Amino acid sequence: MYKRPVFQSVKKRILESRKFIQVISGPRQVGKTTLIKQLLDDLEIPSFYITADNIDPNNNSWIEVQWETARLQKKKKGLNDFLFVIDEVQKIDNWSEVIKAQWDKDTFDNKNIKLILLGSSQLMLQKALSESLAGRFEIISMLHWTFNEMNEAFGFNEEQYVLFGGYPGSADLINDEERWKNYIRDSLIETTISKDIFQITRIDKPALLKRLFELGCFYSGQILSYNKILGQLQDKGNTTTLSHYLHLLDNAGLLSGIEKFYVEKVRQKASSPKLMVQNTALMTAIDDKSMEQNRQQTERWGRLVESAVGSHLLNFSKQGYYKLYYWRDSRNEVDFILEKQDKFIALEVKSGISKKMTGLNTFKKRFDPHKIYLIGKAGIPWEDFIKINPVELF
Repeated sequence: MYKRPVFQSVKKRILESRKFIQVISGPRQVGKTTLIKQLLDDLEIPSFYITADNIDPNNNSWIEVQWETARLQKKKKGLNDFLFVIDEVQKIDNWSEVIKAQWDKDTFDNKNIKLILLGSSQLMLQKALSESLAGRFEIISMLHWTFNEMNEAFGFNEEQYVLFGGYPGSADLINDEERWKNYIRDSLIETTISKDIFQITRIDKPALLKRLFELGCFYSGQILSYNKILGQLQDKGNTTTLSHYLHLLDNAGLLSGIEKFYVEKVRQKASSPKLMVQNTALMTAIDDKSMEQNRQQTERWGRLVESAVGSHLLNFSKQGYYKLYYWRDSRNEVDFILEKQDKFIALEVKSGISKKMTGLNTFKKRFDPHKIYLIGKAGIPWEDFIKINPVELF
């Protein structure tokens, strides 16, 4: 069975860690549970795996009971090391306080039980971790699958990756487009919004949040002011609410708002966002076009390719390799600006949509970037670009 490149780093982290709880976090359906089961099979450390699926959320004692079972197994076998894994931990009410009490007890008693927590809701995990387990955990981020991963595991070619994105669970369904779309809509989009967002925070306008997501998929790769977005949504809500909803969709692994590049950092938060899906499957799953139509319509295909490049850059930026922005001044625009250790590079995408180079030239004269790149036929082919780690561009 295919193992993601992150497998080795997770294994190394767990083997070496004695001080911290390891929390594996990421969007739904990116293979968190599969990876941990591969890890348990690979490690020589005895382990105890449990999942909170189908457990009464009000059963606060469930975690404590399972933890005592793990302690007993370790003691009976006279083990120095023991691995305890709790999957879907966020489904138990007040789970972080229980984890804190039991972890601190083991720390005080000098019992070496390595703890791994997994959860399908990034929002619920992040909130509880910051409130109750500060200083006791490390987060291992698992993000959307790259082209290289989908190619190696499922034989995807570049065009398939643009059209069907990077969700491993959907790979076997691509020959049945309607079934594939239903899977993405029901198992990923609807579940993420209804369970991961609506259940963790108060949403006064749930219909607005859903429409924002749909609009973001339609306009992925484009810059829209919050006021213009509200106009498109025909809603009288305020821009602060809209910004908050976009932040929630970003943390849920669906839709991001890339900020504008400014030398004065304080101005970035007030900029109009460049909407960008985190996985191009989200774009093709919610529209009524067939994959053949998506491929044959020049403008649509160009948007999909640009979004594939953008989501590739976005997901690597979420691993902390660099910061990602766009730049625009009047009619001059650069698709992406990557910033790392006071160096920044400008990157323009030309695929399927005719663009002039005035934005890139203007940016170069004004800011003297470390490097500039063109993605397209006259530069790096987009098919090659989605195969590299963008940090190599520096």
